[in-house]
Amino acid sequence: MSDIKVNIGVIGGSGLYNMDEIKNKREIEIYTPFGKPSDNLMYGEISNIPVLFLPRHSRHHTILPSEIPHRANMWALKYFGVKTVISVSAVGSLKEELKPGDFVFPDQFVDETKGRVSTYFGNGIVGHIPLAHPFCMDYSKIMYEKTSKLGITAHFGGIYVCIEGPQFSTKAESQYHRKQGYDIIGMTVATECKIAKEAGLHYMAVSLVTDYDCWKEEDEVSQDKVLETLKKNVDNIKKLLVESIPEISKTVPSCRCEDIMKGAVLTNKKFVSEKILNDLRLIIG
Repeated sequence: MSDIKVNIGVIGGSGLYNMDEIKNKREIEIYTPFGKPSDNLMYGEISNIPVLFLPRHSRHHTILPSEIPHRANMWALKYFGVKTVISVSAVGSLKEELKPGDFVFPDQFVDETKGRVSTYFGNGIVGHIPLAHPFCMDYSKIMYEKTSKLGITAHFGGIYVCIEGPQFSTKAESQYHRKQGYDIIGMTVATECKIAKEAGLHYMAVSLVTDYDCWKEEDEVSQDKVLETLKKNVDNIKKLLVESIPEISKTVPSCRCEDIMKGAVLTNKKFVSEKILNDLRLIIG
């Protein structure tokens, strides 16, 4: 496995690595100090750029949003050298102008999840990282600017509200989120982003609008509607990845996510167990 060094990781559905443009595919199984990732990693090359793909909910979609092993996922990607994570996920729209089929590149999130593990810290070690600007918008801008060339309607910026799930919202919840000024709603990005940032990874989100949640009368979300729109979106996101990855691979972002752990750990190492330190060595150095 040591022969694999990859700069870019893509997290989304397993269909993302079923692209003709991906060459030299190989599957990688790995076990981390935080358990197994959602699934085996898939290595491939796009325009000679090495990329690792990981299906968030497993390739057979057997993992609930609250069950995703985010710590194992990010540890595994970082182990193989990944520095930049492109996160692709389906979302509901909370605004009329964000239509099903559109892409959104959010710049903020609000976390309304309950009881998820959203940090590498705990069990005797304390650390805090800044999260004022959760997404690496330099990379988001690259992808956003490619959308017009591909005929994709896209929106730059917006607030993603992350709910626990797996149920969709009630009408009262949906209206509440609209009144709060949120733009899109989903079940994964906030937790995933927090873990990625603690791992010192650049993280950007591409949100694929599939529905209007349930605030819009006679247009309530259903699994059938989500899947129907998602199938159309998948073709577009594949084209966008092929267009964007070569440029992303040679771009140095203005953020310093890789240095986020400097000064973040507050606990003196002499008070932390050797096992915890070993488990976190890849994350905190």
